[in-house]
Amino acid sequence: MDERDMLPGYLREAPQTGHIYGTLSYNRKSKCWTIKGEPCVTEMAKRLFPGSERRRGEARFTANRRIVGEVNWLMMRYPLEIAARDRALWERALAGAQEHALRRAAAAKLPVRMNPPEGTFCGELREFQKEGLSYLLANERTLLADEMGLGKTVQALACLAVTGELPALLVVPPHLVRNWEAEAKRFLRVNGGEPRVHVIRGLKPCELPQADLYIIHYLLLRGWKRVLPEMGFRAVIFDEIQELRRAGTEKYSAASLLAEKTERVIGLSGTPIYNRGAEIWNVVNILDFHCLGGFESFTREWCDGYGNHIVRDPALLGEHLRREGLILRRTKGEVLSELPPKRRLVQEIDADDKVYRELMRPVMELMGSLRALHPDAKERALLEERVAAGERQATGMAKAPFVAAFVRALMDSGEKVLLFAHHHAVMDIYKKELASYKPVFITGRETGAQKEQAVSRFMDGERDLCVISLRAASGLNLQRASCVVFGELDWSPAVHSQAEDRAHRMGQQDSILCYYLVAPQGSDRDMQDALGLKVSQFVQLMGDRAPDMQDVQRAERAAREHMRRLIEQNDKCEK
Repeated sequence: MDERDMLPGYLREAPQTGHIYGTLSYNRKSKCWTIKGEPCVTEMAKRLFPGSERRRGEARFTANRRIVGEVNWLMMRYPLEIAARDRALWERALAGAQEHALRRAAAAKLPVRMNPPEGTFCGELREFQKEGLSYLLANERTLLADEMGLGKTVQALACLAVTGELPALLVVPPHLVRNWEAEAKRFLRVNGGEPRVHVIRGLKPCELPQADLYIIHYLLLRGWKRVLPEMGFRAVIFDEIQELRRAGTEKYSAASLLAEKTERVIGLSGTPIYNRGAEIWNVVNILDFHCLGGFESFTREWCDGYGNHIVRDPALLGEHLRREGLILRRTKGEVLSELPPKRRLVQEIDADDKVYRELMRPVMELMGSLRALHPDAKERALLEERVAAGERQATGMAKAPFVAAFVRALMDSGEKVLLFAHHHAVMDIYKKELASYKPVFITGRETGAQKEQAVSRFMDGERDLCVISLRAASGLNLQRASCVVFGELDWSPAVHSQAEDRAHRMGQQDSILCYYLVAPQGSDRDMQDALGLKVSQFVQLMGDRAPDMQDVQRAERAAREHMRRLIEQNDKCEK
């Protein structure tokens, strides 16, 4: 059977015989198809298609592949003459609508679960992620809205591995640029090796090197608005696409132009917006222009009236989006049987280089004093400790705003978060950056009563964010938490295991997410190696046991080795 025989009747070529009721032409400025004709056809169009209303005797339709099919259906009842200059354009538009319908039909026959071909992807997908990959392959313009921590990044990269749609552009929040760069190199394979990844920096467009993947953050989109759509990207991935929930900005306009010129557009978000009609319309409109009609008609039909932003029946809208292949959403509860009780994820984040250098100045001066001392001098050990502590604090403070941005994303997704740090100065930055969430603190500076009150507020649901010192969490029961975040690291693996167990205790039914946020400079790299932390979503890390003498000695050796390398590096710089 010819695949064309599978086309629905309304997508077969409409006749242009018998009585002609008017004309169909394309308005290149408005990017819409326009019917001008007898009142019977324009009145019928306006009754059937809210949003097509224009002046008397005229109806307009956005050039969306779904809407093109509906216009073709209307033309079967009311034949229209297609303007000569637009005939080839209409034929291409109708072919696109037909191809979309055939692809949707073929999607129903795809395997429910798929794996990337061998040699294109490193890693093992869970069963629900294989289902997600199959879904992305079947729907080239869609929103993957899995709950936070279910591996949306990996599923999107697996899709690129299968399709080979490169070069691709990744549009991500600023604090996730490094993580996407690391994940792409870790999971994707191009011609047997790591993909070439280029991070776009600066607002002013410039010539870019050849690469397989380009990464840009949302704040730079406006500067590259006219350039990116012409670069020939075969796919674009918008991570945390809720960043585009407000139209009317240069960022939104740039994203819309980019999506229009790209065949595969994937949105990722753990916080899909159903109740705010304006916002969900804006987000989905980036993925597939006017797939929900115009904004005015959307608010009139789906919301509580023209211009109203509240969706009347969110469940019905969600069902429509899923049926149309526009959204896939899984929650932890739905896939809990596939998840381990505790998942550790190491995530690379950025840090402020200027802040780090400034805070390291006094540390460098101490290192100068350290070089003048004999290796056996009594005061050497004390000075080494001060140098190590200074560098560790500089690392924590330089990345603190980026840690806070990461935690904000978790909080906005409805997670209950334990945020661990070591230095009071770092926790003070968290207090300022995360003030809107009214976090409670257990830092070792509180009285016993204040500590109990902080625990009660978190466990009773009065607060959803608790900031805790790595060394002040002993004996606490905070199993209401769904996420544990380490904004700073400790040299001892057992310290982290004990901190994780504040949430992962009896009574905890969920799968706990434990995020280790590491920066590229400072002490994090060596601490990460000492802890055995591999940056991977599929590796189980560290034993869950109390620290013993061997742990303590191992941590001390790792810290001393880091100090030795730091001094050697500084000596080389000075020479």
